Amino acid sequence: MSLSPAFLDELRARVPVSGVIGRRVKLTRAGREMKGCCPFHNEKTPSFYVNDEKGFYHCFGCGAHGDVIRFMTDNMGLPFMEAVKQLAAEAGLEVPAPTPEARARAEVADSLAELTSRAAAWFQAQLAGDGGAGARAYLERRGVRPATVKAFALGYSPDSRTALRGHLKDATADKLLEAGLIGKTDSDETYDRFRGRLMFPIRDARGRVVGFGGRALGDVQPKYLNSADGPLFDKGRLLYNLDQAGPAARKANRLIVVEGYMDVIGLAQAGIIEAVAPLGTAMTETQLLLAWRLVDVPVLCFDGDAAGQRAATRAAMRALPLLKPGKSLSIATLPPGQDPDDLCR
Repeated sequence: MSLSPAFLDELRARVPVSGVIGRRVKLTRAGREMKGCCPFHNEKTPSFYVNDEKGFYHCFGCGAHGDVIRFMTDNMGLPFMEAVKQLAAEAGLEVPAPTPEARARAEVADSLAELTSRAAAWFQAQLAGDGGAGARAYLERRGVRPATVKAFALGYSPDSRTALRGHLKDATADKLLEAGLIGKTDSDETYDRFRGRLMFPIRDARGRVVGFGGRALGDVQPKYLNSADGPLFDKGRLLYNLDQAGPAARKANRLIVVEGYMDVIGLAQAGIIEAVAPLGTAMTETQLLLAWRLVDVPVLCFDGDAAGQRAATRAAMRALPLLKPGKSLSIATLPPGQDPDDLCR
């Protein structure tokens, strides 16, 4: 969808850049400008200036520069249209209508995201309840602290074929299928897709819950199960923890790509927030491009076993045709048998 220059100029004029940046950066007055420590790199002496009259920010340390829309895409990790929509709501402007097809797709995605958000809240409640004792014990054995459980909104899916379906009884089976929350047998019988699993909500760059990863707590196979691909969830186009890691990665100029959910969580507990993980598959071209949007040289830090090294090699080979000046990969090789969570603990 294209927007007219006149609309974008009106949007920039109505929303002061300092108001948006000031929610994330402590700004102080410096003459006709404002200054603070740059959110795009680590610094102790402020070199980041914001000028509302001219409508831009500039860092004399790292060269970061842009307007209010650029800040929301580069620092907050929002897609361009999502940034525009949020700013337009703040400015009291109506975004020009998209095509009927695009509007229909957006409405479907929003309705499905409402279901996955409700499911995530329900899974959290189940983890805290009597039925979640086994999942809580597993997290305790793995050293996951209560604050981390809350930060990552971890949950538990009861070992039932109908419990979630019953909770979301106001939603049609077709909607729940599209949302990847239930499955259907050949005889058209529906069942909860996740049963007896520790639940990891998966969010998009906007912070919406778009799907789940579920870890079996017993000998059930597969060990990890994702939501089914559909209008809302596409595992090859998502990275776990992207919404939280994005701002941290831009500030630290470092992004660490690990294999799994627990590696991301272990790193976060160790103070390394800028970590993401592909969703149980080899790194795709789209995931590599997502990583390169955050930093120029992401670090691949896969497990120190043969499978982890094969995964790193596959990612490197997939990246080769995409390399260009300033965009590369770094690979960290761990001790044999170790993964990032092991090292952190």
